[in-house]
Amino acid sequence: MRDAAEFDSFYSASAQRVLGQLYAMIGSRVEAEDAVAEAYARAWDRWGTVRECDSPEAWVRRVAYRVAVSAWRKAVNRLSAHRRQVAEQPVEAVTVDHVALVDALRRIPAEQRRVVVLHHLVGLSVAEIATEAGTNVNTVKTRLARGRRALAAHLADDEYQITGGGRGHEV
Repeated sequence: MRDAAEFDSFYSASAQRVLGQLYAMIGSRVEAEDAVAEAYARAWDRWGTVRECDSPEAWVRRVAYRVAVSAWRKAVNRLSAHRRQVAEQPVEAVTVDHVALVDALRRIPAEQRRVVVLHHLVGLSVAEIATEAGTNVNTVKTRLARGRRALAAHLADDEYQITGGGRGHEV
């Protein structure tokens, strides 16, 4: 139990400082929080060795930074693999309608975008969306209605008016 009390004291005295330092180093509070939590978990697993270091706090900070960098590397590798796979697949022609729809979807709030895509593009029912999103049916209906209105407003913008044959067509 002495080890637990000693570690708790170390954690209490240093965690916020290490989090602030890592956040400053990597620029993302969420990623810093994840990396610092992992580093302290590893420190606890090795507390007998870590406490003997010249600076246990420096050990935790170094491990947290390495955890964050490792996460970035994994993300970059996944992206590179995805790009290689996508580069080998034929690309369908992109229409003006497609570009307008994607742009309009990007302009609406994320939760509205999610339900609109799940309902209209994936074909899920409102109940299925509620289950997948972990929310209730009325919330899904509200987001779907608001999302449709927002999309309609963005798609009706003059920016998406296409001229063809002398008259404008809405996308």
